[in-house]
Amino acid sequence: QVQLVESGGGLVQPGGSLRLSCAASGRIFSINTMGWYRQAPGKQRELVATITSGGNTNYADSVKGRFTISRDNAKNTMVLQMNSLKLEDTGVYFCHADVFAIGFRAYWGQGTQVTVSS
Repeated sequence: QVQLVESGGGLVQPGGSLRLSCAASGRIFSINTMGWYRQAPGKQRELVATITSGGNTNYADSVKGRFTISRDNAKNTMVLQMNSLKLEDTGVYFCHADVFAIGFRAYWGQGTQVTVSS
């Protein structure tokens, strides 16, 4: 069984920073693309950033220049460094990974709350 566990959410003032982490565990052979998605109240889940196993990154326009995604392939972990946070960054942030374990499928974490408020 593969599990993704997020950590690092919390409450921060506008302009502040937070660092989210995601750790994948279980009988994992390899992980292809990993990513972060978020869902604000009353809105659909949206892509924040993704990173391939080779390190290629992709960001939503709304977070470019403020967020940085990185991963450690050897440890099956991923980090999202969020700087210059805005009120509209508030939401539940979910870790996502395309994992090759027993077959190949996508997994989601349980989510971590990020609240940007003054």
